[in-house]
Amino acid sequence: MGTRKTDRPPLGVLGGLSHVALAVWALLIVAPLLWTFLASFKSNTEIFGDPLRLPGALRLDAWGRAWDTAHIGLYMLNTVVVVVLGTAGTMVFGSMAAYVLARYRFAGSRLLYYYFVAGLAFPVFLALGPLFFVVKQVGLLNSHVGLVLVYIAYSLPFTVFFLAAFFRTLPEAVAEAARIDGASHTRTFLQIMVPMARPGLISITIFNVLGQWNQYLLPLVLLAGAPDKWVLTQGIARISTLAGYEADWPGLFAALSITILPVMIVYIVFQRQIQSGLGAGALK
Repeated sequence: MGTRKTDRPPLGVLGGLSHVALAVWALLIVAPLLWTFLASFKSNTEIFGDPLRLPGALRLDAWGRAWDTAHIGLYMLNTVVVVVLGTAGTMVFGSMAAYVLARYRFAGSRLLYYYFVAGLAFPVFLALGPLFFVVKQVGLLNSHVGLVLVYIAYSLPFTVFFLAAFFRTLPEAVAEAARIDGASHTRTFLQIMVPMARPGLISITIFNVLGQWNQYLLPLVLLAGAPDKWVLTQGIARISTLAGYEADWPGLFAALSITILPVMIVYIVFQRQIQSGLGAGALK
């Protein structure tokens, strides 16, 4: 019997090396996450005695301490509120700005687009000082409203840059047909262009959620005086500091696991949408 032929090209040396590199990279990413998750079920003795051993028993008390005593539940709620409002505002304003800059030509449109793009090259920590005084002067310091507005401004450059490139690839004939049928610019955008740009919108939404969820510098500066409004990154930093004094390392790793799990779930659930959105933008 003859061997079955396939259309798949041979792997080759470079292909084999790339697979090895990907395997090593995956191991470097997955191993610390898995160790953190397992350490949350261990005792201090097990963590420092033999850190590579599995937990001797399924201990859930560290998760309870992280949620109640360390206030991870409160930090989680604050983070969800801030990220949901920040991402929603970013997508509303970013998609409208990107659509106008991509599909319409007017005086200063290119300059305005480059102004948004320039924000990608501006490190956020350089603006922390002026940003603090601006937010304080408008009376929004130590408030979620001030943090949400800063999140929107912080996320707009990449959102406009990504979506403008995506909106440019959409066929002009569809928009022209809508205008001939009497559709207004707003209706054309909401009912025709937004559904067509759905893959790109989903991708950039997930990127904004992940970026705002993991943000640390901005909450640290803008919410420093309101511990009851802190987000997860501030809470984890506080727990990390206290763990050294209270010797509650399982509680720290449980808090980290609670913080990491939602991000992992979001990526696992929406990974196909992320890949399809990026791929659609690249192919078009």
